[in-house]
Amino acid sequence: MEVVRLQSVSKRYGRQEILSDVDLQVNAGELLALVGANGSGKSTVLRLMVGLSRPSEGTVERHARVVGYVPDVFASHDRLSASAYLRHMGRIRGLTTMAARARTDELLERLVLSGGADTPMRKLSKGNAQKVAVAQALLTPPELLVLDEPWAGLDTTAHATLRELLTEAADRGAAVAFTEHSAETVRSTATRVCAIEHGTLTTTAQQLALTEVSLVPGAEIDWTRHPDVLEVRRDAGNVTLTLPTGRHDEALLVALNHGWSVTTVRQVRSR
Repeated sequence: MEVVRLQSVSKRYGRQEILSDVDLQVNAGELLALVGANGSGKSTVLRLMVGLSRPSEGTVERHARVVGYVPDVFASHDRLSASAYLRHMGRIRGLTTMAARARTDELLERLVLSGGADTPMRKLSKGNAQKVAVAQALLTPPELLVLDEPWAGLDTTAHATLRELLTEAADRGAAVAFTEHSAETVRSTATRVCAIEHGTLTTTAQQLALTEVSLVPGAEIDWTRHPDVLEVRRDAGNVTLTLPTGRHDEALLVALNHGWSVTTVRQVRSR
């Protein structure tokens, strides 16, 4: 199901054209990566998606009641602690006080906020402020989740956790769109990649090639923590992993070293 569509969209600031005749849609369950050089127009596309900017020409159709957004620069509130800010935002978005507290605690525990949840926002490092920015976008399950370079400043552990959170949102039916410079992060996270060059969408519907690996379990492995595994399915005693094609060899080696047996390896169409 289509969640957001940009149709023949152009954007100008004064005489400067930022985007030119962009056609782009994001569907429920997709993880779309927008790639391109700084100043190519990626952030402008994201702001158009969530309604923070209007097109100079063309239309933007959005079919989402709940939108989560992580900007490239997060303006934190310096008078509140991280937990107080998130609880406050949760109540604004319709959560009860108890639900807002529980969701805040869950997200900050998963993202591992250094210094603890009661750390004043003004004392947060860039990476920890980014964790709060991600958490506020996920307080209520979004139908459209848009993130501008969300991995910037995050530590290695939080990198993996963020990918898990985005994948979980897509699995619940959210349309997810993000910008990212790291090719490895894009390969391990996105189900579709589009490139923007000088305000023009140069690559559309570029599907990420995926590989499914079916295994007979041996010693216990938590595949959800493997950086390349996109999906884990269990059926009739077997475990099936979905990974980006070309990134499955390391997972196979881990499996074999833990006494697992490989039954099939096959390429599948992108989700």
